[in-house]
Amino acid sequence: MRGLVNSVFQTYYSLRYKQIEYFMNNPLEAQRDIFTSLIESAKETKWGKAHNYANIDSPQDYALQVPVQDYESLKPYISRMMEGEKDVLWPGVVTHFSKSSGTTSDKSKFLPVSPQNFKSCHIKGTWDTMTLLYHNKPDCTIFSGKNFLMAGSHSKYKPNLDTVYGDVSALMVKDMPKVARPFFEPDIDICLLDDWESKMEKMAEIAIKEAKHIRMVGGVPTWIIVFFRKILEMTGKEHMLEVWPNFEAYIHGGVSITPYREQLYRFLPSSDVVFMEVYNASEGYFATQSDLNSDDMLLLLDNGVYYEFIPMEEWHNENPITVNLEDVEIGKNYAIVISTNSGLWRYKIGDTVRFTSKAPYKIKITGRTKQFVNAFGEEVMVSNTDKALELTCNEIEAIVSEYTVAPIFFEGSGKGGHEWLIEFDKPPMDIAAFNQLLDKNLQKINSDYEAKRYKDMALEQLLLRSLPKGTFLGWMKSKGKYGNQNKVPRLANDRQYVDEILDFVQL
Repeated sequence: MRGLVNSVFQTYYSLRYKQIEYFMNNPLEAQRDIFTSLIESAKETKWGKAHNYANIDSPQDYALQVPVQDYESLKPYISRMMEGEKDVLWPGVVTHFSKSSGTTSDKSKFLPVSPQNFKSCHIKGTWDTMTLLYHNKPDCTIFSGKNFLMAGSHSKYKPNLDTVYGDVSALMVKDMPKVARPFFEPDIDICLLDDWESKMEKMAEIAIKEAKHIRMVGGVPTWIIVFFRKILEMTGKEHMLEVWPNFEAYIHGGVSITPYREQLYRFLPSSDVVFMEVYNASEGYFATQSDLNSDDMLLLLDNGVYYEFIPMEEWHNENPITVNLEDVEIGKNYAIVISTNSGLWRYKIGDTVRFTSKAPYKIKITGRTKQFVNAFGEEVMVSNTDKALELTCNEIEAIVSEYTVAPIFFEGSGKGGHEWLIEFDKPPMDIAAFNQLLDKNLQKINSDYEAKRYKDMALEQLLLRSLPKGTFLGWMKSKGKYGNQNKVPRLANDRQYVDEILDFVQL
C-alpha cells in the first residue's frame, strides 16, 4: 500500500515540476505577476492607502513611493495586527505570526503569516523541495515510510487569544495539510511541546520505535546533532544508519551546514544519503537546492514573494538603492529585500546572498549585513552582547575595554558554545561569577540563544578568557589597523579573529 502511495506522490511531483520549469524559464514574467498581484491585493489596506498603492504601476513607482523597511518601522503595524485589527498590512485579519530573534529593543520579533502566505509560500516551498528531491532521485521512497520533523513550539498571544505565534516550523506542523500528516512523525502533541528536554526524549523514543519506517529527517543541524546523539545513547548503536536502515535524506537549513558536515557524515556514513539545503526563514520560504551535485539553491520566484536586492555598498545607507532581479550580477553580495503576501513591504530581512547563476536564478547565502554569531541558529547580534556586558558589569562592578566573540564548534562528542575574549579595565573580583552572569544576561536578551542554552542541550555556558591589558591594541597594531577608523570586530561567525588574537597573546 505504501509503495502505491509513493508512486502517487512521484506522479504528482513530476506534474508539479512543470510549474517550477515555468518560473525557471520565465523568471522576470513570474516576478512581475507576483508584483502586480501584491500591489493589487493591498490597495485598500491601511498601509496601501498611506503609500498610495492605487497609483503604483511599476516596480520603479514602488521604489519611489515606499522606502526600504526594517522591523522597527513595521513593528507598530504588526502590533496592531496581532491585536486583531484587520486590513493593516494585508487584507483581512492575520492570526498567525512567526517568531524570530529580536532587534535592539525586543527580545523577539514577530512576522505576520497570512493564510495566503502560509499556503503559497511556506507550504508551497516545502512541496517544491520534495518535487526537486524526487526529480533528482526518481527512485526515492520517502512516502513509502515516515519522515521526522524537528519543529519548535507555538503559543497564544495573551492580549488577543485569537492570535498564535511561534517558530515557523511549529506553525507549519500545526496547520500541516491532512494529506501529509500520516507520513510525518512525531504527532502534533509531542512536536509542539515547550519543554525541549522532554520533547527530545519522546521524539527519540518514537524515532527508535518507528526505526525501519524512517526515510527522511528535517531540521537545523544544531538540534539534529543533539537528536542523533540522544538516539545513539539510547540504542548503543554506532551511527544512525544502524538505527534507521532505510533512511534516505536529510533536509537542512537555518544555519550553514559547513561546521557540522563531518559530524553528520559520521552519523550518516553512506554516499546514498541525500543532504539537501533549503532557505526557509521566518519571513518566507525562499530557495531550495535543485541540483544535488551543486551547493547553491534555486530562488523560488512564484511563491508570493517579490524580491529586490541591495548591493553591498548600499547596505548601511539610510535609504539604500535596490536592484531588481534582472539587474543582479553573478558573484556580488546583496542584502535581500522582500515584499510578501503577508504584508512585509520592501522589508530588509538582514540576510545576504550571492548569485551563482541567472539561468536559472540560483543563490548561496553568504551571511548577514551586520556582525553576528549564528553558528547554531542563535542569531546573536552586537546589540545583544553589548547589553549583556553592560548589565553584567553594572551588577558585578567591572569595566570592559574591549571584547570579541566567536563560536566554539561541535567536536567529537562535545557541545558547541561561544568563546568571549575580554580585556578588562577593571576586572571582576570573581571571574567565574562574571562568566555565569554574562551567560544568563545574554539569555534574557536573546530568545534564540536562550533556547539553544536550555539545560545545556545544544550549547554550553559561554567560555570567557580574560586577556592582559593592551592585547587588543597590540593586535590591531600588528595588523596595521591603528587609529580611530579601525575598530575591534565584536562578533564573527568564524574563529579567524579569536584564533589570531589567541596566537598573538602567545607571542
